[in-house]
Amino acid sequence: MKLKMKNIYKILTAILVSIFLVSCNDGIDPITAVDPGPDAGAPTVTIVKPSNGFEIQVPEAVASVNIEFDAEDDIELVSVVVNLDGTPIASYNNFTDYRIVSEEFTYDNVMTGDHILTVVATDLAGNVTTSMVNFSKEPPYTPLFNGEVFYMPFEGSYTDLVSFADANEVGSPGFTNQAKVGTSAYSGATDSYLTFPTAGLLGSEFSASFWLNINSTPDRAGILVVGPEDTANPTAQNNRTSGFRFFRENAGGMQRFKLNVGNGTADSWFDGGVAADVAPNTGEWTHFAFTISGTECVVYINGNIVKQGAFSGVDWTGCDFLSIMSGAPRFTGWSHFSDLSFMDELRIFNVALTQQEVIKQMALGNQKLYMPFNGTFTDKVTDTDATEVGSPGFSGENFDGGSGDSYEGATDSYLTFPTDNLMNSEFSASFWMNVNGTPDRAGILVMGPEDTANPTAQNNRTSGFRFFRENAGGMQRFKLNVGNGTADSWFDGGTAADVAPNTGNWDHFAFTISATECVVYVNGNVVKQGAFSGVDWTGCDILSIMSGAPRFTGWSHFSDLSYMDDLRIFDKALTQTEVQSLMN
Repeated sequence: MKLKMKNIYKILTAILVSIFLVSCNDGIDPITAVDPGPDAGAPTVTIVKPSNGFEIQVPEAVASVNIEFDAEDDIELVSVVVNLDGTPIASYNNFTDYRIVSEEFTYDNVMTGDHILTVVATDLAGNVTTSMVNFSKEPPYTPLFNGEVFYMPFEGSYTDLVSFADANEVGSPGFTNQAKVGTSAYSGATDSYLTFPTAGLLGSEFSASFWLNINSTPDRAGILVVGPEDTANPTAQNNRTSGFRFFRENAGGMQRFKLNVGNGTADSWFDGGVAADVAPNTGEWTHFAFTISGTECVVYINGNIVKQGAFSGVDWTGCDFLSIMSGAPRFTGWSHFSDLSFMDELRIFNVALTQQEVIKQMALGNQKLYMPFNGTFTDKVTDTDATEVGSPGFSGENFDGGSGDSYEGATDSYLTFPTDNLMNSEFSASFWMNVNGTPDRAGILVMGPEDTANPTAQNNRTSGFRFFRENAGGMQRFKLNVGNGTADSWFDGGTAADVAPNTGNWDHFAFTISATECVVYVNGNVVKQGAFSGVDWTGCDILSIMSGAPRFTGWSHFSDLSYMDDLRIFDKALTQTEVQSLMN
């Protein structure tokens, strides 16, 4: 019986094998090698992250960047190498799919500066494809003013650059390209505003500074509010015993700006009346600031005090967040809801600003170029590098004795910068110099036209300006020359504009050009002021920094071997008060 069963098993096995073999030849093909054909070309590479031009802005000196790429070949990939600034940071040669690879990883050692990321793919035939993107790591934001604890420039984000924390968005706030500074500003919307936690912002002193482009609809609104919850009136909150409320209201067609501050038991009003009225819907930007200390509160509009009064000191009980561009949710009892105006350059301080500090911030709202020369020749306003001619350098010291750097002149060396954003009906420049008397004459700042008739000794002064220095009995005399399109005018202060060279001291210089006059300042003092009919900018396509070359060399005003620091250019004629605020 056992033998018969064994034979039956053999017969069944043979039948199953036969069925399988028949099936394989009846519609189910065996695996066979397929000739892939000739290699049709090089691989393709796509870098998904970072995007070209991407900027990393974080408070840390060293940052991370997410890298993602796709590589593909029609036959077979052999290797993919990722390079940062020419150095390999990742490589792949073992692929699950030999034709297609998609990878994503984080690189944690990105230093401040510009970077080039390349992904290089090689296929079986030796074809190579390289894809490249440029990105940069911006330096951590350095507060510009004493006590600055918050700065929101609204450049496409609601990020505080001091803490690098994002505000919370309520509703649908937006952005406008009609910015006061930079390329974008906050744009208000109905039932929309920002909130931000107050941790680290509140102290015995407090100040805020910002620009508004005022929309009178609605005819009242909250602007900045730090206040406690009103649990007794949850839908119309108006507890004013602590914190502050800065807001606006209609005043006969004008908008009147008011400050209310609580000391813990009661509130105080700082209402400047008609002095605090601003015309809305003009399209113009207005600067606002207010300060709170243990003795007084002050409200400023365009640098002017519109209300100042005694105050016993702010109480911050229950003030856990800041509302930006609305009274909601803590100050709505009198219908101070969302502001549909534009806001730009919001700064908060843990000190009570002086009027001079407020005026300086207002002046910086018209800044078109800023070069601090801290190891780079980069304009911080546009993030544009100047062109280096020769070998300009850095001195290792700066005007205020801090840890920064400054420009150091060298023979036949200077910078040039495009003037597209600098040519306006009004113009001002402000900077510091540590004056070297050798050479005994030099160009400092020049925006002038080409002198085609004298290419090796150019001196066409019919347009633009020339600010320079010359020996005057051992002193260095600083002079300004400006062209109105047909002729040039001189602003030479004589001995009042003389500065002793080679002292190792830093001196502050400024000059302004308007449609009615030009003014030259040395250390905040007017050394020359005179009537002028207005500047012409024909042919003024470059700014030369620390040399007269190439457009003002006819009288040998070549490179300046002095130190320069904190170069700023503005699209307005600064007042003497503003010049002195920059100097101080």
